[in-house]
Amino acid sequence: MSLFRISSAFLVLALTSAGASAQPTPPQRPGAVAPSDRMDNPAEPESQAPRTPAATLDRLFQRLHDAKSPEEAKGVANLIQRRWARSGSATADLLMSRAQQALKAGQTDLAIELLDRIVSLQPDWAEAWNQRANALYLAGDSVRSLLDIGETLKREPRHYGAMMGLGFILRQQGDDKAAMVAFRKALEVYPEFEAVKKAVDSLRYEVDGRET
Repeated sequence: MSLFRISSAFLVLALTSAGASAQPTPPQRPGAVAPSDRMDNPAEPESQAPRTPAATLDRLFQRLHDAKSPEEAKGVANLIQRRWARSGSATADLLMSRAQQALKAGQTDLAIELLDRIVSLQPDWAEAWNQRANALYLAGDSVRSLLDIGETLKREPRHYGAMMGLGFILRQQGDDKAAMVAFRKALEVYPEFEAVKKAVDSLRYEVDGRET
């Protein structure tokens, strides 16, 4: 079995076994999640847990899951992506900005070199791994891209962008069934993800039709 097949099989197994951990975290108190992303409920006493970035992100994922329209979901997804883009390091953020500029300019090798430095500086930053996975894919290195997708999902199991990327790579390699697993996992987190919904619809007959 090739390295690519081992890597892709491992990632799909990880997605499947992640199960509940990849699900959005439900609100702890009824009515606590407001459209304004406000953490405090005026009806509650002041002796509540302090607001933390992780708790806020969990609530954003709940709102993403519960969104009633693609437009509402996209607005919440933009907020999530802004949180993902924060490394906590001014140096890493500057390097990321340069890497993205390099990608836009078609300087893929330079982008990968910059992203290598970012990953070394901030190895726990999921978005750094995700961006390097994208750059490696653009450079034609699907195997290393898959490995970085795995590192992304290890750090942020709800990363619907990484799941989508995994699905598209698997589909290009002819593994439609595994691609469908990745796409459906992305929709569990982000049900109104239009690009993934279209991918699932286009694969439904090929995958589900063969199984019936």
